[in-house]
Amino acid sequence: MSMASVALPRGINANLLSRWVREAELPQAAATAQPATAASTFVPVRTPEPVAQPAEIRTDVRCGATTITVSWPMAAGAECAGWMRELLR
Repeated sequence: MSMASVALPRGINANLLSRWVREAELPQAAATAQPATAASTFVPVRTPEPVAQPAEIRTDVRCGATTITVSWPMAAGAECAGWMRELLR
């Protein structure tokens, strides 16, 4: 799993997450060599939940005055793309 795929849905910069991981993986001796200050105290922060993806793909197809709304399940996105290619030929 990439850093970006973890960080971006949570609104965190991927470079910042990479730095946090590097710092967490430092040997314990290096981490304790620095004196603890109020600025280095852990502060828990609530991150927003990832935005839920829609359960379906909705498309309005217009021909003249007629409009048809087509709904496809998100899991069948490849089939929807194939249908759209055929429709637009």
